[in-house]
Amino acid sequence: MAGEKVKLLGYWASPFALRVHWALKPKGIEYDYQEEHLPNKNPLLLQYNPIHKKILVLIHNGKPIAESLFILEYIEETWKHNPILPEDPYERAKVRFWIKFVDDKPYLKVLHLMELSEFHTVSELTVSDNPESDGTI
Repeated sequence: MAGEKVKLLGYWASPFALRVHWALKPKGIEYDYQEEHLPNKNPLLLQYNPIHKKILVLIHNGKPIAESLFILEYIEETWKHNPILPEDPYERAKVRFWIKFVDDKPYLKVLHLMELSEFHTVSELTVSDNPESDGTI
């Protein structure tokens, strides 16, 4: 669709941002990517996600969509060519199962917490449950 403006506000280490990149590429959707510096949130991010004030945000013709799964649904419904999900309902259900499976994994929760936190690096996280630890990762 010519003349459309698509922008993605994300973070390089976010698996949620990666899944949206992976959905946009095969559909051939041109978009601007804006890397967010999480401790110093960009005014654009705060404007387009004023409730949660976090990434991931897709902006399509000035309309923001937040949260990767909602963004993926929007991409699929807006640009119908090169579908992300299989046509067969059973095959779609299997894909959705694996999406949920990956979303529930603890390592993704840690990455997501890092996105929400004020941490600049992984080394700033502390490990309080390990008695042999000096308190850092």
